[in-house]
Amino acid sequence: MMGDSNGEILEVVIVGGGLSGIGAACHLRTHCPGKSFAILEARERIGGTWDLFRYPGVRSDSDMHTLGYAFKPWRGRAAIAEGESILDYVRETAREHDLEKQIRFGHRLRRAAWSSAENLWTLEIERSEPAQAAETGASTGAATRAAAATAPARGTTAGSASTTTLRCRFLSMCSGYYRYDRGHAPYFEDMERFRGRIVHPQFWPADLDYAGQRVAVIGSGATAITLVPAMAKTAAHVTMIQRSPSWIFSMPAIDGIALFLRRILPERLAYRLTRAKNVAIQRFLYRQTRTRPAAVRKKLLAEVRRHLGPDFDVERDFTPRYDPWDQRLCLVPDADLFRALRTGRASVVTDRIARFVETGIELESGRKIDADVIVSATGLELEVLGGVEFSADGRRIDFAETWTYKGMMYSDVPNLVQTFGYINASWTLRADLTAEWTCRLLAAMDRRGARRVTPRLREADRSMAARPWIDDFTPSYIQRVIHLFPKQGDRAPWLNTQDYARDRAAIGRAGIEDDVLAFEGGR
Repeated sequence: MMGDSNGEILEVVIVGGGLSGIGAACHLRTHCPGKSFAILEARERIGGTWDLFRYPGVRSDSDMHTLGYAFKPWRGRAAIAEGESILDYVRETAREHDLEKQIRFGHRLRRAAWSSAENLWTLEIERSEPAQAAETGASTGAATRAAAATAPARGTTAGSASTTTLRCRFLSMCSGYYRYDRGHAPYFEDMERFRGRIVHPQFWPADLDYAGQRVAVIGSGATAITLVPAMAKTAAHVTMIQRSPSWIFSMPAIDGIALFLRRILPERLAYRLTRAKNVAIQRFLYRQTRTRPAAVRKKLLAEVRRHLGPDFDVERDFTPRYDPWDQRLCLVPDADLFRALRTGRASVVTDRIARFVETGIELESGRKIDADVIVSATGLELEVLGGVEFSADGRRIDFAETWTYKGMMYSDVPNLVQTFGYINASWTLRADLTAEWTCRLLAAMDRRGARRVTPRLREADRSMAARPWIDDFTPSYIQRVIHLFPKQGDRAPWLNTQDYARDRAAIGRAGIEDDVLAFEGGR
């Protein structure tokens, strides 16, 4: 059934009620208080990632002084925080800025059509009626690859659905970068033979009791190294099966300097100083991986050996084939993974999976890993701009054919900003910059009396070399879909720098108006 929102035209629509969307709404309410807006959230609760993921031990892999908002101090004791604490922080932020009434739950944006004649986006929205929240996600050995990888996103509705339309002048996409309705789960031979349960972390079942059970976790990324020590607390044994190792480093969950500054300084000043300190450390470490990769490798491996002792094969199980930060480093707070390995409650096996058997997994080496539960921590499935179908003046927009403007807008696409964070630092650092810049852009449009703003290539830009949306970053979950993302060029402003310091200058401090943004459609 198709309906409309009583001819309603909003000035801004924010898509996504997670960390980015709530932050964007807070900035909009603060800096553009007269703008009418709504937040479209496909699920029935806010929080995004931090409400969706419920697997054991789920936590941030960035410190909360940089993953938190610039405008709201993190008050938790732990800097590397558990998922529930982060969710509470997002909810509290929404309450403090009186955003609950602006959120339209069960509203999934499916299509967005721009009209230059009207200078409006028309949004086609799938609206779900509330029903019992889905808690599925585990399967028995008869499961197929699809059953292991897909499930209704926790917090979504299973009731009846209708379609409605809404129009807006400006669209802010804060829906993240991965699909909520499915994860990446490669098929392994004879999966259906396994008699136990197969679980994908993205759809963790509430009824899974793994206490005293043998658990096999497939994967070596951030999710796997979080699951292993958390499950090892009560499981009989947890085996992490990895095709190849990832770079792993440990840091304290509690930032002692942050707690000290909080005791002696006003809260906001202490937070700003801690944030600046941690940004500087992140930036220094990343630059070291780019300029002195061999030295960083040596340091990281020495730390692994220090935590594990002489009884582990660090060369085989903890030495990746790539340099640090060619893929994201995996953080283990307070060395929890290393402790689980040392106590014998967990183990790591580096090998390829040959097939599933009735009682576990058979590896190519011939070794068999017995398991009652198999967790397929094999990653995310990315999508461009929330999987929304975009068009402009009747023509479909293929974002792979566009050029990114400062990592936020796209060539020849008007009145659209996307929030996309960093792969080498905390996501929210860039989300804050993007939200602030969007508010300044809206103010500039008002000053000019413009109804649309569009990045357009200059004549000199048309021959520039194209580079991937994210350069110098090789994880498979990126490489599988990078061809679908916009291009970046070889000069400003057609860059997605992944460099917070550069972005603060180009986005945070630089003027809005330039020779690329076209302000048009005056009243």
